[in-house]
Amino acid sequence: MPFISIHIHFVWATKHRFPYLATKNDRLEVWKHIRKNAIEKGIHLDFVSGYADHCHCIVSLKATQSTDDVMQLIKGESSNFINNNICNGEFAWQQGYYAAAVPIQSLDKLREYIKNQEEHHKAQDFDQEYEKLLLKIGFKKVGIDWS
Repeated sequence: MPFISIHIHFVWATKHRFPYLATKNDRLEVWKHIRKNAIEKGIHLDFVSGYADHCHCIVSLKATQSTDDVMQLIKGESSNFINNNICNGEFAWQQGYYAAAVPIQSLDKLREYIKNQEEHHKAQDFDQEYEKLLLKIGFKKVGIDWS
């Protein structure tokens, strides 16, 4: 049996950064649904939260899981849930996502950061946050479509 510790910080946005999840109650329902769906799909979701136009989560990958497979399962099912329960068929996530490995020593700090998204976004919008995340892992702004 392999012993694997691969924690991934995922971030993805709503299509065109539209604030579909503007109310706190809607966001909490979506995060609750994402947790439930993750359990059903065998995804170890460590933490999930976000803001009106985006979602953050930490996933501990299994040996048989890829980042793309996990994102497809989480984004696809949550999109269906949001369309059926919040947005009457008008909702979509953006196509891409951010994914970066997280050292185990940094998990508590990252959980706290994700938990405080509402406060964090009083001072910084999602575009600024996303750019900082990409630059932090070594992507240069030249030639990258940040949307």
